[in-house]
Amino acid sequence: MQRLSIAAAAILTAIVLTIVLLTSAIRCPAQAYDKGYWRAASNTAASITGDITISDAKLTISFKTFPLASIRSLKPAEVAAVFDVDVNTAGMGSLYRLSVPASIRFQHRNTLCGTDDTQWMATYLNGKTLEVAFFSGDEQPVFTFDAIANSSRVCGTFSFVR
Repeated sequence: MQRLSIAAAAILTAIVLTIVLLTSAIRCPAQAYDKGYWRAASNTAASITGDITISDAKLTISFKTFPLASIRSLKPAEVAAVFDVDVNTAGMGSLYRLSVPASIRFQHRNTLCGTDDTQWMATYLNGKTLEVAFFSGDEQPVFTFDAIANSSRVCGTFSFVR
């Protein structure tokens, strides 16, 4: 009888762990894929940022590190508005808050947002390519096609690969 209790406890433990893992994946589906080291793939990334590294609490660009805070997941329609992908095939993305002063220079003495501080970063994984957009301004960006098209706060979009 005791052997049955141990087996039942093991099965119950496995079920609970599975539920915990599944609910954490549902809660933040888009906020783990973009972590790690990424090589500059687009011309803008190669000429401005170079390679980047994203971790839970920081973003590293050209050996300079900046604090990073995860804000929320982006819906497929929001991803489509920022990264010019088909809304029917776009996946989830992530929005981050950060602070990159305008005075910081990267590759070829370039800045991320010209004379404005960079305050927001959106990411989206497209196959093996990480798409990144940077934004200026204190207010959270609005992710609709019209808002993005008419915004002066979009600093640029960059592509990176593993």
